[in-house]
Amino acid sequence: MHMQFKARNSILFAVLIIALLLLLGFDFVTGSTYLSLRDLFLYIFNQSKIDSDLLVLIRDFRITRVLTAVLAGSALALAGLLMQTIFRNPLAGPYVLGVSSGAGFGVAIAVMGASAFGINAFGAGAGLPVLISAALGSAGIMLIIIIASLKMRDNVTVLILGMLMGAVVSALISVIEYTADSLSLKAYVIWGMGSLSALSFNNMLLLAAVLIPVIGLTFFISKSLNLFLLGEDYAKISGVKTKSLRLIVFVLTCLLAGAVTAFCGPLGFVGIAVPHVARWIFKTNNHFIIIPATIICGAVFMLIADILSIRLAASGILPLNAITAITGIPVIIYIIVKNQKSYF
Repeated sequence: MHMQFKARNSILFAVLIIALLLLLGFDFVTGSTYLSLRDLFLYIFNQSKIDSDLLVLIRDFRITRVLTAVLAGSALALAGLLMQTIFRNPLAGPYVLGVSSGAGFGVAIAVMGASAFGINAFGAGAGLPVLISAALGSAGIMLIIIIASLKMRDNVTVLILGMLMGAVVSALISVIEYTADSLSLKAYVIWGMGSLSALSFNNMLLLAAVLIPVIGLTFFISKSLNLFLLGEDYAKISGVKTKSLRLIVFVLTCLLAGAVTAFCGPLGFVGIAVPHVARWIFKTNNHFIIIPATIICGAVFMLIADILSIRLAASGILPLNAITAITGIPVIIYIIVKNQKSYF
């Protein structure tokens, strides 16, 4: 039985990886300017045969956008999984609990503050300040939620508190927008629509430098997360330092959600929906399996959303957060309807 389960998981992972590779190629060739997979192979193996203008298009736009989709989808999905585990709440996620709103508040302050000094917050060399502001904003909201979860045992109450915090932050952002100048306001509104195309190649590398180590660290807490799912008291008896685990998850989630929100905008419902899709596919809550499954499913989900945002638009690109909401909300509705059969 164990061997059959292991073989089944291996097949599922192989199918997901193949789907990921196919979507990577399809997303690469999707855009207003025609590119083929041959151009990608030439870029990788023989750049001397590529025109200089085409080289810029491939590196600074297509490859940057595709890799950003993989990074953003993986990070948001993983952040959702961590929050669902630590709160033991199937509807927990960066967007619903206000963490993404907190990151947006940090970005709003960075953009308005930068514009006051004549600095383009989304320009060259400005990636790190925006990233730090977003991480601090998400950390503030997450800290409040963590403290509340320690005082309140009711997951629904914590969920409502997160939504209220998100609403308060959104109201504060509206006040900042009202006092902002037209240029910084326009920049923030465009950012708020969500996009994978706004990043420069260097900012994509900065995003990768933050996310890849954080994603890697989650594999080291898989056993502790499995024990935590069985109950906090059981985890303590088994030797898990639950307060330390909460703090680690707090930091990891803030970095994952904050970094993606800083550069790509608030992409809602990815963190809630994707972990449930991964659980449904693999029929398990084992974090040794579900963490890599969620990472791959998140990348696949975001690549599909990016392709749809381009293909469905008559001209230009549709707001990415609209696509993630349209595709993610049905999954959440299904979770609510089938709550009596919850994984938790």
